[in-house]
Amino acid sequence: MRVLVVEDDALLGDAIQAGLKQSGYAVDWMKDGVSADLALATEPYAAVVLDLGLPRLAGLEVLRRLRGRGASIPVLILTARDAVEDRIGGLDAGADDYLLKPFDMGELAARLRALIRRAGGKVDLLLQVAGISLDPAAHRVQYQDKPVELSPKEFALLHALMLNAGRVMSRAQLEEQLYAWGEEVESNAVEVHIHHLRRKLFPGLIETIRGVGYLISADKAA
Repeated sequence: MRVLVVEDDALLGDAIQAGLKQSGYAVDWMKDGVSADLALATEPYAAVVLDLGLPRLAGLEVLRRLRGRGASIPVLILTARDAVEDRIGGLDAGADDYLLKPFDMGELAARLRALIRRAGGKVDLLLQVAGISLDPAAHRVQYQDKPVELSPKEFALLHALMLNAGRVMSRAQLEEQLYAWGEEVESNAVEVHIHHLRRKLFPGLIETIRGVGYLISADKAA
């Protein structure tokens, strides 16, 4: 899953980026509100971690503009402002969650997983399709109750397809979820990852919809 981190503190932003990458996210990091607003207007993200005290454009204004465009991307506000009024203001502006600094990286990652899960209409902690069980928190996949070893990108791709089971995802959409800005993307990277997933799980898992994209059917049977 690709997320946007908006944080002007260099040390904290770098730590958040590193921590979320370790949790399997593709992370773009913006250090001011104007850059964040532009990124949110042009790029698809699964979720946003947004600081309030930003240069050039305040975090609340970034959030208001995002919601004004009708975007439903989950937004977690991350800030040192602990006044009740600040929390109310953030939630009323369209935030989905609120986490105060200092914070634990494990909690931040868990809150993001919950936001992304709810945004995808999922209630269960585990994603399950055709005998495959995917645990986003433990970063673990099982097929017919046996563990399956996947690379980080393979896991992220399977996660995206299972989260959108029943919906076709284009190669461009999958690339946008798998890779952050600056990451080199081979022209056939998605196809290679899908080939590996079919080999490690079962051949009919991922359907190729010619000229459109890829699909895991919600009622897929092995």
